Amino acid sequence: MDDHDFDRALIAAFFDLAARKGWRSASVAGAARAAGLDLARARARFAGRCAVLLRFGSLADQAALEGVGDSAPRDALFDIVMRRIDVLQSHRDGVIALLQALPFDPPTALLLASSSLRSMGWLLQGAGIESHGLKGRLRAKGLLAVWLWTVRAWQRDLSEDLSATMAALDQALNRAEQAEATLASRVRTPAPREVDDVPNELSHEGP
Repeated sequence: MDDHDFDRALIAAFFDLAARKGWRSASVAGAARAAGLDLARARARFAGRCAVLLRFGSLADQAALEGVGDSAPRDALFDIVMRRIDVLQSHRDGVIALLQALPFDPPTALLLASSSLRSMGWLLQGAGIESHGLKGRLRAKGLLAVWLWTVRAWQRDLSEDLSATMAALDQALNRAEQAEATLASRVRTPAPREVDDVPNELSHEGP
């Protein structure tokens, strides 16, 4: 078993434990034993729950970015985000256990927020959308808001085709596009000059 398959097996076992016993009760050692994996190798690759989360996020990004075609950026971004949702869906009960535990685990919540923001930059680049510089950072934060909105919808969506999740994502992307367009128009439109800005020679009457 290569490292990639080992990681996937341990992560699957970890989320299965989280689903059955709760996020705080899941451990790398417990997941390794449940999956019949070598404990020493598990320790070498995963120091703890946070390492599992970071690796899971990396694998989710890879799955989301596979098979990116030549479609329009907006359509490509929709497909990429939904492929990332599909990864969550494959470990649904365990991921929901994690999400339910986050309000009571601030360090993990902060770690997840930071790593998710980095992931959003990758998803933007996968869709052919610039994610560097100030504008790129704002776009990544905007996509993170889209992601969180979509995940909330996914938590409530019990349909097989995740139709409600897709509808929520579509709506969130529309709002993000409108917000970016509004911001761009404000940046392009110069603010009106105040009276005090008028040169002195033009601000008084007479020659």
